[in-house]
Amino acid sequence: MGSRRSARIIALQALYQIDICNKTKDNVLSFDWLDREFDGYTLNFSKKLIEGSLKHQNYIDSIIVAQLEHWDLDRLSYIDRAILRFSTFSLFFQDDIPDTVVINEAVDLAKIFGTDDSYKFVNGVLDGIRKGKGEK
Repeated sequence: MGSRRSARIIALQALYQIDICNKTKDNVLSFDWLDREFDGYTLNFSKKLIEGSLKHQNYIDSIIVAQLEHWDLDRLSYIDRAILRFSTFSLFFQDDIPDTVVINEAVDLAKIFGTDDSYKFVNGVLDGIRKGKGEK
């Protein structure tokens, strides 16, 4: 598994913990909850995803909500919400990563960690966000 894939999984787990367990940013960024060692690059990339998602959460959430039809953010599963948050952060704030890569990685993680239909939902929301990026 690549470093960035591992970093995205760590970000997913961290944002999930913040959302469901009310962990603080400092708690999750200590990375003492990880069950194995990761190299500095992986942890730094993960830290950027986590910190960026949290720093811009209101903006990110508004972009996600604009794509949801007849849903609000609280109705999403914790996993889907975490994936959408750090992926939306990547789409808007990590210009060095192609949008297609961000979406493909999010879809893959949704297939692994989400429900049977999560990957379709995540793909649809992120594709809509990608298409609307130029309008912001």
